[in-house]
Amino acid sequence: MTSPARRHFQRISAAQAAGDAGETPMQGPAYELMQAALFEDYRRLKSTQSMERKAEIKREILPKYADYVDGVLEAGQGAQDDVLMRVMLWRIDAGDIAGAVTIARYALTHDLNPPDQFERSTAAIIAEEVADQGLKQLDEEDADVLALLKQLIDAEIMTRQADMHDQVRAKLFKALGYAQRAAGQLVEAQSSLERALALNDKVGVKKDLERVERQIQQEKAKQQNAGDQGSPQNGA
Repeated sequence: MTSPARRHFQRISAAQAAGDAGETPMQGPAYELMQAALFEDYRRLKSTQSMERKAEIKREILPKYADYVDGVLEAGQGAQDDVLMRVMLWRIDAGDIAGAVTIARYALTHDLNPPDQFERSTAAIIAEEVADQGLKQLDEEDADVLALLKQLIDAEIMTRQADMHDQVRAKLFKALGYAQRAAGQLVEAQSSLERALALNDKVGVKKDLERVERQIQQEKAKQQNAGDQGSPQNGA
């Protein structure tokens, strides 16, 4: 286990490297150390076939990068940082949506590029991967999923203004709609699912949208009946 003093040194070193880099690509000992660690972890992951096991490995190795990430986010000015971007993606795969969104906010603010093997934009990767992970976590009744999905859609520096395929944005609205439905926000869920369907009619929400609409009508009917029963009878 890394000592508190070592962790502090890693964070300070990363912050200094990020500050010194300005808007040029990251470099220097702190970055190179993390690059070397990431290369070894990447090789380990590549040799693992099970996606479930890969997620477990990512949850195991991610803490070693936490102080580096904190330092970069604290002092960074937008330097391209492949370590930071890889950690963001690994956090999504590991189920740490909140941690991934923290990096995503910085990455999108400074227009950082994803790792070389990705053909999609950073915004599209974040939207699609977080949507997929959010859908997986809905059964866990994690209230943070709803809040984080709303951040991705609503924030100016996140995905709302980003250019991406309609199918990707539809998936994000689908995940948001399902999270809203799980939270009992039926009207909001209806709006999100309608938006998803408008963006991609094959997104797979038609039947769920119909169910939400029926639930809304049932709730309105219950409220109407309750109101009628509570009203004084004529002539009473």
